[in-house]
Amino acid sequence: MKRIIITDDEPMNLRMTEFILKKAGYETVKAASGMECLSAVKEQKPDLILLDLLMPVMDGFQVIEKLGELDEGRDIPVILLTAAEDRESLDKAAEMGVFACVGKPFKQDELLSKVQLALS
Repeated sequence: MKRIIITDDEPMNLRMTEFILKKAGYETVKAASGMECLSAVKEQKPDLILLDLLMPVMDGFQVIEKLGELDEGRDIPVILLTAAEDRESLDKAAEMGVFACVGKPFKQDELLSKVQLALS
């Protein structure tokens, strides 16, 4: 079973995303902050990370930078979940090697198709 870390500072978003992914047959690990995500990567060895871009303390871009410094995190695909749709953020995500960006609020089908692509 594929393991996915869901990182979002909004508890409702975590619960909703977890529900969708579990229903689709994935194992999930929730992280409420960038630091929790990095700890989970070291402990859980995920196959994929879903990462909120706009979070306090450490935003999604900072988490991606830190992932690149971890042996365990360097090759894990990242899908950004974001309400930010400005060209600058999307370009920066692409430059940083993000697999895909999914706009919030997202459609279940869109999220699952991107997850399946990232894990194939």
